[in-house]
Amino acid sequence: MKNLIIKESLLEAYNYKGYSELIKQLVADEKSTGPEQTEQHIEFTKLNASRMRRLDKTIKIPRDAISDFQSIKEKQTWLVILESWCADGAQTIPILNKICETNSNLNLKVVLRDDHPELMNLFLTNGTRSIPKLIILDNHSNVLNTWGPRSEMATKMVEAYKNQNGGIDASFKSFLQIWYNQDKGEAIIDDLVKLTRQSYFLEDN
Repeated sequence: MKNLIIKESLLEAYNYKGYSELIKQLVADEKSTGPEQTEQHIEFTKLNASRMRRLDKTIKIPRDAISDFQSIKEKQTWLVILESWCADGAQTIPILNKICETNSNLNLKVVLRDDHPELMNLFLTNGTRSIPKLIILDNHSNVLNTWGPRSEMATKMVEAYKNQNGGIDASFKSFLQIWYNQDKGEAIIDDLVKLTRQSYFLEDN
């Protein structure tokens, strides 16, 4: 059943170019993805379009990380659950695209969370429908690994702030976006390098 849900979701998935074009059209139409066409979601979609354009131009994958990603010899699909208004997603998806561009065995796909509730429910984070969520699949749509919604480093910052303040507020969200800009994708790349090395360690044993 799990594989069937994944395979059906892949039939409706965007590649990165298609997802970028969707975001561009949503901005032109002053809309967002998902059923909640709120002013906040629409404004975040506009902001995220700008973030993605900037990251597309500026993100560089370090040479040693490229070597790790190029060590993947079997075909994989990197399926990302996302929505246009998701700020963490906009900071993440261009980096995942750059990683997948380093190896022709990696195929990046994007599906919208609210269009695929069954898929999302298979990959909850602490019982929540948190995005972005990366699902790494083999050539038969078997799950090899998952990642998200944030890097290990960002997750620790979020949890520390929640413990101290009881939740995340607008001030912390602004701080987190500044941190993303300063980090330049390094924390996300490091996490995925670790996953890649971990996978090959398991295979070799």
